[in-house]
Amino acid sequence: MDNDYDGFAQAYARNNESSPFNARYERPAIMALAGDVRALRVLDAGCGSGMHAAELIKRGAIVTGADLSVGLLDTARTRLGPEVPLHQTDLGQPLDFADGVFDLVMCSLVMHYLEDWDRTLGEFHRVLVPGGRLVMSTHHPFMDMRISGSDDYFGTYAFTEDWVRDGRTMRMRFWHRPLRAMLASFARSGFAVDEIRAPEPRPEMADEAPDDYRHLVHKAQFILFSLTATEL
Repeated sequence: MDNDYDGFAQAYARNNESSPFNARYERPAIMALAGDVRALRVLDAGCGSGMHAAELIKRGAIVTGADLSVGLLDTARTRLGPEVPLHQTDLGQPLDFADGVFDLVMCSLVMHYLEDWDRTLGEFHRVLVPGGRLVMSTHHPFMDMRISGSDDYFGTYAFTEDWVRDGRTMRMRFWHRPLRAMLASFARSGFAVDEIRAPEPRPEMADEAPDDYRHLVHKAQFILFSLTATEL
């Protein structure tokens, strides 16, 4: 089964917590892009094992988590405690939240799993207050091309990658799309683009994870967006 996170939830959570690509690269970058979150109602869309949610709460946000994987939600519950609302949610389907109940949606490394961005972005727009923000990270298109071996930048297509966790091989399926397709989907869904970042690795990675640092200095891995919900 493709993308069966429940099949290796604990191994994935351990890797996500400590991997330099997550702990020293993506998480600091998306938190910096989110800025001051004190007292904001935040939907952590694709919350996984709760690492981003824990940091948001530490910074004063009022967090609701949503993820499809029961196994990852169990880990998030242990990490975050009983007071944080956590929902089993398929982000490719309508969200079970009322209109305008969040000030910020954070969506970390999720969108590359989805074929139809318009549906998901439309739901993010619906649950945000007018002028609310979406902060998201996803695969950089150049990363997709390296993994897939494709020379087609402008196409939108699925590809797979095998991940090995705890001695098990899991087949992961992703969707490549060019930047122009991302921007077009944002516009159709009612989002204005405030900022685009392709982050560089933090300097301490040079000592902590030199191989990963050398990779990230030269090769784009993720791309981040800060977006504002406008009137449709």
